[in-house]
Amino acid sequence: MPLDEIQTELGRDRSVLTQKVAALNARYKHHSATDVMHGALREAGNIALVSSFGAESVVLLHMAAVIDRQVPVLFIDTQMLFAETLVYQQEVSERLGLRNVHVIRADADDMARDDPYGALRLRDTDACCTLRKTIPLQRALSGYDGWITGRKRFQAGTRAALDFFEVEDGTGRIKVNPLAHWAPEDVRAYMEENRLPRHPLVAQGYPSIGCAPCTSPVAPGEDPRAGRWRNQTKEECGIHFVDGKMVRNGDKT
Repeated sequence: MPLDEIQTELGRDRSVLTQKVAALNARYKHHSATDVMHGALREAGNIALVSSFGAESVVLLHMAAVIDRQVPVLFIDTQMLFAETLVYQQEVSERLGLRNVHVIRADADDMARDDPYGALRLRDTDACCTLRKTIPLQRALSGYDGWITGRKRFQAGTRAALDFFEVEDGTGRIKVNPLAHWAPEDVRAYMEENRLPRHPLVAQGYPSIGCAPCTSPVAPGEDPRAGRWRNQTKEECGIHFVDGKMVRNGDKT
């Protein structure tokens, strides 16, 4: 097929997907996070839930488990996570009865070539995140039509306009953010009402948890994500970027 015809076809596919996402956002505009989760699993095609098993992850995992314990759950093990996170991942998966958890890691050859000594993070945290998180996730998502995230508007300025459903530019996948409109108190209330286990590091001053070398405790009064990449301008690990740009519904790469 000539290049111009390929580009026309891709544009047509994106237009259809954009219309579908707009319709989903309109339909679920005033619905609950649980309704959005139901809608995603029913109408967004073959979809996976991507979870860090971090401080608030259990909320989304519980919602998914209540609906369908066979929902594919992708957990990215960067091989730099806290030991507590690895233990928590196993405990939560067992407690919720999640039957389709996939542990994703970077390709061994990529690691040997780009970060043989585990020191890449010291000179380029973005490159480290790309190697250990973004590339492995994109490979794992290649067989899916979309993915569910735990992002929320209050977490960062880059997430302030987050919708329930988005078109992920550059991939043609749908991204679903059931908790987009939740506030911190909503998260706490859900966990308490459902008696969900908390990540053990939360009690030690870690309200947002990533890789151990790049996550520090947060002092009272600080932004909950202040401990992520402290003293850097970096706010995101990169899995929600395409070609270095934040991806939101309607954005162009």
